[in-house]
Amino acid sequence: MIFLKGREEIEKIRTASRYAMEIVLYLKEFMKEGIKTVELERLAEERIEKIEGIQAAFKGYNGFPYCLCVSINDEVVHGMPGERILREHDIVSIDFGIIYDGYYGDVAVTYGIGRLPFRTEELLSITEKALYKGIEEAREGNRLHNISYAIQSCVEAAGFSVVREFVGHGIGRTLHEDPQVPNFGEKGTGMRLKKGMTLAIEPMVNMGKSDVVIKANGWTAATKDGSLSAHFEHTVAITDSGADILSLM
Repeated sequence: MIFLKGREEIEKIRTASRYAMEIVLYLKEFMKEGIKTVELERLAEERIEKIEGIQAAFKGYNGFPYCLCVSINDEVVHGMPGERILREHDIVSIDFGIIYDGYYGDVAVTYGIGRLPFRTEELLSITEKALYKGIEEAREGNRLHNISYAIQSCVEAAGFSVVREFVGHGIGRTLHEDPQVPNFGEKGTGMRLKKGMTLAIEPMVNMGKSDVVIKANGWTAATKDGSLSAHFEHTVAITDSGADILSLM
């Protein structure tokens, strides 16, 4: 079922989304060679505790034990913080959500550690560009899969591939609502977008092939061919005048 949100609900989702993005951007200054990923988890938890009225969205969700998803290099999504130490040339995707007054916000950013090879920089740049290409299609009356097509076209034109096993989603009183928002699809298909819909749009892009495998922890997805993967995400609302990016700072 798809839930259309009123103005007050959208503002609560905006608050949750902005707090989520604020914390992800705060972590950027600590994303340096030598830090353990569990330290990023600790820093995020400390930040949450200092802000009244918010809580981590992921911790405990379907049994996930952390507030951050920290996915490194070939890890696509749902990476777990731990004793792993970040190294020069690593890329690190931080996926993070916040609950505020019963409403969810969900964001993701991929950071590079130190200087990156050109093709790796391009992977990050194209993934973020594809996110905004998808957001441009998030308009009232447009077809859902126009978002998907815009993302896929941007990614594949650069010689990369989109992950198909994981998709964007509706968001609101729960973290994952209808509809699903694939990062691939046929233009002109899918449901009509309506004012009041709130979506988490999140391209996950691989440098190599699109296939993924799930690691032994039962959560972390990684590229099957060992290639690098990047992930960017915004939470948006469909309005009269196009997409309102609720997580934009």
